[in-house]
Amino acid sequence: MKPSKLADLKPKKKCCRSKPRCKRCPVVVHQVRKAELNGLRGKDLAKVHKRARKIK
Repeated sequence: MKPSKLADLKPKKKCCRSKPRCKRCPVVVHQVRKAELNGLRGKDLAKVHKRARKIK
């Protein structure tokens, strides 16, 4: 998925908390939107999305 579309995703109603988190998880979408508002674009935004979904 293109990084520009990541912040426009509509989050799911409730987080399933599976590992790795799903692409539309509210936590993941919030972190990507926050990064976009801070000025990240392109590949950097994709890295934020990947890091937000990562298994810890």
